[in-house]
Amino acid sequence: MNTALTATYALTVLLLIATPGPVVALIVNTAAASGSRKAMFTAVGTNWASLVLIGAAAWIILTSAAIDKTWLSTMSLLGCLFIGYIAVGTLRDALQAPASDAASEAPKAGRGGLMQGFMVGISNPKDIIFFIAFFPQFIQITESFGKSMVVLSLLWVAIDFAVLSLYIFAIGKIASQRSNRIISLASGVALLLIAAGGLLYNLKELAA
Repeated sequence: MNTALTATYALTVLLLIATPGPVVALIVNTAAASGSRKAMFTAVGTNWASLVLIGAAAWIILTSAAIDKTWLSTMSLLGCLFIGYIAVGTLRDALQAPASDAASEAPKAGRGGLMQGFMVGISNPKDIIFFIAFFPQFIQITESFGKSMVVLSLLWVAIDFAVLSLYIFAIGKIASQRSNRIISLASGVALLLIAAGGLLYNLKELAA
């Protein structure tokens, strides 16, 4: 195995995953609103989605299959609408929550979870294009394509889960009724902005 190339890949993935996006916003919101346990299930769901997208990208690289851009843009549009739906629900819950209410200290059960994590993770099929462009740069870490894809995929999942776990741990440390409400509002706004940006981009792509 090419150790230097593997280390470069691991560092690159760490920086990419640590950068806030829809998955991080969902994880942070879930940890604040529903507790660490549900946030961990949500992280498992986003990892599951990553594996599906990586598998699709590996198949396309291996077979050199063509990708229909209109289909990708349409699916991405639906994904943005789903993220927007989550954002609106998050903001509504945060705005309706009482400023001080002892009963609201208990984590809510309705936000996040395995399936919602998967849906947010899979909501932008254009990530397949990212993996198609990204993985070939590091495919030489072993002598075979198959073994390299397994190593790259496992490293991605391990780093992804570790980074999301750190976010969950950090939210658990600063958790309080007031901070949880602020975190939920901030993550809801972030999700809404991501959804709006994605909608505008994909509508432009479909109109081109």
